[in-house]
Amino acid sequence: MLNEITWMPAWQIRDLIVRREISPVEVTEHFLARIEEHDGKIQSFAHVDHAGARAQAARAERAVAVGEQLGSLHGIPVSVKGHIFVEGLPTFDMGTLSNIPAAPRDDVQVERLRAAGAVIIGTNTLMGSGSDASLAGGDPRRSYNWDVEARNPWDISRVPGWSSSGTAAAASARLVPIGLGSDGGGSTRLPSAYSGVFGIVATPGRIPWIHPSAPAMALTASTGPMCRDVLDGAIATQAMAGPDGRDFYSLYDEPDNYSANIEDGVEGMRFAWSDDMGFASLYAQEESPRVIAAIRAAAHGFNQLGATVETTDEKWDDFWDGFMMINRAFGAGGRGMGEQPPADELWASLQSRGENVDRFNRLFKDYDVLLTPTTQLLPRKIEDWNDCWTINSPQYPHGSFAGVYTSHVMLFNWLSMPAFSVPAGFVDGLPVGLQIVGKPGSEAKMFKIARAFQKAFPHDQRPPTF
Repeated sequence: MLNEITWMPAWQIRDLIVRREISPVEVTEHFLARIEEHDGKIQSFAHVDHAGARAQAARAERAVAVGEQLGSLHGIPVSVKGHIFVEGLPTFDMGTLSNIPAAPRDDVQVERLRAAGAVIIGTNTLMGSGSDASLAGGDPRRSYNWDVEARNPWDISRVPGWSSSGTAAAASARLVPIGLGSDGGGSTRLPSAYSGVFGIVATPGRIPWIHPSAPAMALTASTGPMCRDVLDGAIATQAMAGPDGRDFYSLYDEPDNYSANIEDGVEGMRFAWSDDMGFASLYAQEESPRVIAAIRAAAHGFNQLGATVETTDEKWDDFWDGFMMINRAFGAGGRGMGEQPPADELWASLQSRGENVDRFNRLFKDYDVLLTPTTQLLPRKIEDWNDCWTINSPQYPHGSFAGVYTSHVMLFNWLSMPAFSVPAGFVDGLPVGLQIVGKPGSEAKMFKIARAFQKAFPHDQRPPTF
């Protein structure tokens, strides 16, 4: 039974726990052993809380024994991105961009995962936080120490994406059933696509963000699950979603039930497809046509499921100037940002944002969602990744690789729209992702669409050696 749970969806593991066919202690020990055996290859964990995880699992086992009501994630090991606070564990502080020895409290997402019965097993590596750049006044998020950075389970000579890198790698190699990432410019969706897992950014305010050292990140960022199974993602999102008065941006209404109708399929739905949304070709690289063609073909698979996929000729503006303006004006990206731009420049940026939102409102009158590639890139070799951000950066649009890397995702952070990435196959043996973009508040429909796609086209291959 223990070997069987390695690749089993978390919701099935939880069912076994409820039926007392396996215990939370056995589940936790199994995944601790997998981390011990395999994480040396991919370096996905910054800190494994052996003692804390075992204590949580023991409490979860006692709850089963005495017949307590069990939460939706009861006994399920969950890992957490390295800048999300887990009380007492080492963490990376996004306000100061520096490592601190012990988080003073649980962040709200961790509070809620614990309340649902999850066993918080440790924190994942956050690309760049293993460097000493911050000590010299630099930005550690652009400096890499490959002795500790996460590697891609599909090819350990390549990156698993940036930011939520360790979380993606751990979920892909199934060192943990569910990981928690965050996305302020693609940081759950891009590592998910690079690593062959499912990841989301929710409507801003749907999952609260209460982090005093970096409160403005809530303008463009949201936390979200990263996992191999869409239903697991829906259950984890449900556990974290909902209003919280400590968060100024928290939505007041209760979230929909994300799993109630998740198996209903997509019969009769209409989906718009776009290769580049009118601007992303500016950032294209050598492999981009092949990557886009593969994902486009995957997206048209919805036609086999009773939906209609049509190419839209709607075009949106390049996200770069607008997103950077938000960072300048409100400090939404962390240290080194948050200056007051000229009022006329800020007004022009807000006008542009409004026009782009209007275009989406027009699109969603005719279509349920927009489908795009999550990224038009393949995971880079680690030595190439270094060069992309350093010596080669001036050759890219806007003088930065950031636009190339985020070409298909950052628009939706700027416009405050939910977006999911679901595995869509392979190009050159490396995973690619299909992005599903919906109206704010439409996560229940989006989970249903992602679930239908994953069940029909599972792409559930396992990374080599794992």
